[in-house]
Amino acid sequence: MWVFFGASVLVALTPGANNLLGLHHGMTHGVRHGLAGLGGRLAAFTLLIAAVAAGLGQLLAASETALTIIKWAGVAYLLYLGLRLLRSTFRGTSGSTQLPSTPTTAWRVTRKEFGVAITNPKAILIFTAFVPQFIDAGQGSFSGQIAVLGAVYLLAEFLAGSVYVGVGAAVKTIELSRRARRNVDRGTGVVLVGLAGVLATSNA
Repeated sequence: MWVFFGASVLVALTPGANNLLGLHHGMTHGVRHGLAGLGGRLAAFTLLIAAVAAGLGQLLAASETALTIIKWAGVAYLLYLGLRLLRSTFRGTSGSTQLPSTPTTAWRVTRKEFGVAITNPKAILIFTAFVPQFIDAGQGSFSGQIAVLGAVYLLAEFLAGSVYVGVGAAVKTIELSRRARRNVDRGTGVVLVGLAGVLATSNA
């Protein structure tokens, strides 16, 4: 179990769209909103774990059509988020000289990270290919072990995601100027668009 937990932490720490959003939300909105976004991510992963435990995950992973639909939904959503963020920087809607205390609702941040996580085919593969490698046929039912291992992975994801949110929140205490915030938003938008391109050209 400790081996699985360590491997899960390394996987969860890997930079990706959700971790980038966690960093950005912590940096622009603070810890509360950042953790709310992380909650949305964990909710999406919980649904995926439940699907795998129920036997639906393997069917989904084996369906090229389903994975393709999810993949392009993920591409479209990442592209939407990235372009929207970029447009806000060019239209001068990034705020005043300091970050506003409540620029958006926690619920909106939660929905955003949920959407990115649930439409990420890589996340599906984590729970249909990575996690099942640690199943021991002699230790109980497949569904039960998936539930336990899934809970352990969620803990690893929470710890890793909290690191990104914490780093972002630490940067926020510097009280970024209007130009600095615009650059942060613009950089995040560019990376999200780039991730959409990477996902579009992947084989997942």
